[in-house]
Amino acid sequence: MRLWVTPRQRLRLDTLIALALLGATLGFALGYRPAGWPPFDARAIALTSAVHLPLAVRRVAPWPVLCATCAGLVLYTALGYQPSVNVWSPMLAFFTIASAQPTRRTALSAVPVAAVWVYNALASHAMSPLVAVGQTLVVLLLAWGFGMNLRRLEKQNTELDRLTARLRAEEGARARHAVTEERLRIARELHDVVAHHLSVVSVQSGLARYVFDTDAARARAALCVIEDTARETLEEMRGLLQVLRVGPDGTEAVSGPPTGDDAGLARLGELTARTVAAGLVVETEISGTPRPLAPGADLCAYRIVQEALTNTLKHAGAHARVRISLTYEAQLLSVTVSDDGGDRTPDPPAATGDDGPVPAPVPVGAA
Repeated sequence: MRLWVTPRQRLRLDTLIALALLGATLGFALGYRPAGWPPFDARAIALTSAVHLPLAVRRVAPWPVLCATCAGLVLYTALGYQPSVNVWSPMLAFFTIASAQPTRRTALSAVPVAAVWVYNALASHAMSPLVAVGQTLVVLLLAWGFGMNLRRLEKQNTELDRLTARLRAEEGARARHAVTEERLRIARELHDVVAHHLSVVSVQSGLARYVFDTDAARARAALCVIEDTARETLEEMRGLLQVLRVGPDGTEAVSGPPTGDDAGLARLGELTARTVAAGLVVETEISGTPRPLAPGADLCAYRIVQEALTNTLKHAGAHARVRISLTYEAQLLSVTVSDDGGDRTPDPPAATGDDGPVPAPVPVGAA
């Protein structure tokens, strides 16, 4: 979790750290005055400020800050002032470099810090050279280790941000793809429904107009077929357009292919009855043992037959003979729709016509 993410926030934090170190150093130096050391005068205060205040910009300019703190500590020590916590400012500048820059540059920055620390320790006359070197190495390695861990964590956070952004983009793409697929499904369903029913309506209305003055009973029967077909069309379109409605909670309704007893091959009898009423002669043949199909496969088989009958009405005419063959196999349902071409030469159809039956295999799946 990142608490300080903007440059201004980092600058404020580093300024507070620099002022805190400066205050602690001055408080320690003014309150603790060992014998044998020069008094902590205004020059010592100025040098202490020069050592600590550059830390406010340690993330903006880490190398200049490192050089400034090391130079200030060397000058403070060379003038013979008492030991103080000034030594921590160069170490903090080194930690900043270790947490942000490669290992080679970090190792290079460790050299002046180690030299300044050893020089300050020896100048205090409080420890031997071996202890001074050992103390310096321990603190340097700790700062280096913490800095490397922080740099690794920052790198992981950056990679996590990148992956999160990529995941969101992929989720958005998948959502847009799902919407597109649903729109294409609705378009196909609308085409199948509207094309078939309008073909029936067109044939029946032409028949009604033709026999209106001579055969009132037949004209009335044609109008009844038109009424039933129009009502069924409205019902099917209402179901398809349900997906466009918005629920009470503001979410879009989810729609899928029609399912249930009133969808698919269960309505094949109604479909053939309508086309017979429109003038076609339809023969249905079922081979194998009929069984329930998966909803998608069931609806797909129904639409194949519906589209083929629509094409026959459009291209072969109202008096053509149509043969529908359903063959149930172990893992396959074969749907074949053929016609005799009618009384006139049809346009080259896509799924039916004079070229003979066109089989359409449908994987049945589980119900």
